[in-house]
Amino acid sequence: MRKAFIYISLLFVLPAVSLAQEPVAPLSQDAPAMQGKVVQMTGSYLQPLQERDSVLIADQVFYGVELPQVEEGTRFGFPQFKDTLMTNIRIVEQWTMDTVKVKKQGKGRPKLLDLKGGITITSFDEGIYYLPPLALQRLSKDGVVDTLVFDPQKLEIKTMPVDTATFKPHDIKGQIRYPLTFKEVAPWVAGGLALAGLIALAVWLIIRYRRSHDPQYMHKDPPHIVALRKLDKYRGNAMWVPERQKAFYSGITDALREYISARYGIGAMEMTTAEIFADMKETDAPADLLIELKDLFERADFVKFAKFVASDEDNASSLPVAVRFVTSTYQADVEDGSSADAGADAQEDIKEGGE
Repeated sequence: MRKAFIYISLLFVLPAVSLAQEPVAPLSQDAPAMQGKVVQMTGSYLQPLQERDSVLIADQVFYGVELPQVEEGTRFGFPQFKDTLMTNIRIVEQWTMDTVKVKKQGKGRPKLLDLKGGITITSFDEGIYYLPPLALQRLSKDGVVDTLVFDPQKLEIKTMPVDTATFKPHDIKGQIRYPLTFKEVAPWVAGGLALAGLIALAVWLIIRYRRSHDPQYMHKDPPHIVALRKLDKYRGNAMWVPERQKAFYSGITDALREYISARYGIGAMEMTTAEIFADMKETDAPADLLIELKDLFERADFVKFAKFVASDEDNASSLPVAVRFVTSTYQADVEDGSSADAGADAQEDIKEGGE
């Protein structure tokens, strides 16, 4: 009869479940406070959820119990509280139960479970509170109901300290300004120097490019040096072959036209042979050189426009005539005479090449 009464009570009071498989079922507050044998237990604890050395107002605290070595299949009923645990102590979260450790025994024997469970509480009033003991009911596999009562805990709620000397609230502190360190400034300084270096390099390249294409800054050799350098390219009888004579005479006469334009200010590049020598009569060029030079220009016109093939004798004399004209007529404007020496050396080299 007693067992039947216990089972009927459990149907209404303990919709409990196996902790190893399902959530914990609440125990109705209308149920009797104690059932079966009352067992005094230890292992209750308070655990603040905030990491600080004291519990302040509105901090949440976990009020729980430990159940070691519980055989698998044992059922528990937990009291279902309302909004408060006691005066000024509010319930934030109802009972939760976790399996901390599972220990296997021999074959045919049930597992042993280490369990932890409890409720989350808080308070908005300063003071010391003696919490009520936690009681839960245990239903063993044999159908025996016991009430486990865990020792109570003391909870001290503190508030923020007040300045008792002035009794005035402190103002909100401003932002803390730490002094700059070299480690913090170094990347910015290095970046600024690198940027300044890149800008300076870009400006230098732009200036150099502009000066390299600006006639005002371009280094110019004297006209006779330029002419002798170009004439030097046509040394050797390899340039005399019939199929290359047109290029040979064009190169020589073009170099002479540029020299005449620069030396005498005559637009020789756009003038015919007759027009060039008509204007050259008014210059200080020696008459005998003009006769030789005019003969060279006329022979070049025949080769270029009439498909005339000059003889080896005429080809051999063409380059020396051009060099002699340049070296005999250039204006020595270099004080140390280096230009004259350079012209003489060039003439000598061309003569040797012609021979």
